[in-house]
Amino acid sequence: MSTSVDQITQRRRGVGLIAHDPALSAHGYTLIAPQTGGGHVYLIDMQGEVVHQWKMHVRPGRHAVILPNGNLGYNGSHAHSPDRYAPWSMWHGGDFSEVTPQGEVVWRYEDPAHHHDAQWLPNGHLLYSACAPVPPGFAGRVPGGTAHGPDEVMYGDVIREVNRAGEVIWEWKAWEHLNPEDFPIAPGFGRYHWPLVNGIGVNAQGQVLMSLRTTSGIIAVDKQTGALAMHIPPSVVSHQHAPVALPNGNILTFDNGNFRTGAHVAFSRVLEIDPSNNAVVWSYADDVVNVFYSPFMGNAQRLPNGNTHVTESATGRLFEVTPAGEVVWEYIIPWFDQYPDEAARKTGPGQLNSVFQTLRYGREQLPWLPA
Repeated sequence: MSTSVDQITQRRRGVGLIAHDPALSAHGYTLIAPQTGGGHVYLIDMQGEVVHQWKMHVRPGRHAVILPNGNLGYNGSHAHSPDRYAPWSMWHGGDFSEVTPQGEVVWRYEDPAHHHDAQWLPNGHLLYSACAPVPPGFAGRVPGGTAHGPDEVMYGDVIREVNRAGEVIWEWKAWEHLNPEDFPIAPGFGRYHWPLVNGIGVNAQGQVLMSLRTTSGIIAVDKQTGALAMHIPPSVVSHQHAPVALPNGNILTFDNGNFRTGAHVAFSRVLEIDPSNNAVVWSYADDVVNVFYSPFMGNAQRLPNGNTHVTESATGRLFEVTPAGEVVWEYIIPWFDQYPDEAARKTGPGQLNSVFQTLRYGREQLPWLPA
């Protein structure tokens, strides 16, 4: 005899709109592409109501964005990307589409080697992280990480920029520019991917920001030389995601907190960091630190009114905080399912409502949305 009690813990605690202070929150619409949502992408209003949705041909590899022209930029999971290592099926993308609000695909680009983040640049180009096997002998120079079998391949990051014709116009290979001895893999992470760029961005100087997951830290790379122009080290961040260059020159990031040095419990933070001296100039963590924690994925977005929109990815929890750290909006993603492929289910088992990133958009960015 089975119980009538819902066995999905997160759903028992409540889903949908949890809290909203209209006087203090930024208005707008939030774009959500659930990882296990089968390719459904939802746009919700501040009351948590779905005001528009798309049904894509593949599930999301990572996330979706609204482009400057109002179309959807979609990072889909490539149906024929060969498995490279155990978690690959869960976090690869590689099937990119630009889609109108009516669902018409007006541009498509594929790279089965893509994983994690991608940025749709203002000039129409696509900047994204891919990977390839490191050169012979290189893996032996990379310190740290858990045991590595003699026949296990180590993959290194390859960052690519492509134009609208699908031509690669810039490429950066981690093993050509990073000294492996300076970027050891942290204990607790495998040695199959180094340094695992899980987030990218571009700052005002045109340098490419990269979040290094398994080694911890954020770097900026000069596009002309490929050399490091900035390094926020593991002493400041802990296996973070989503580096965002703010107009004031600072870097906003979701600091996951896996294996945080000196902490007896795991917890996440949102940090604003001054890259000139690596000082944390603003941060958010819950008063009970361990109740805000996403061991994987996550992002933060600075809103026009100075508030910050936060994606606590693992729990499908989206919330907005003021500069003083007050929560003024909270929403729990109500769509739960398993990953459709067995390989991904082994790494991310259970009924999930997780999401890579979500973003808030103003009404003026959605000119096609009915009044």
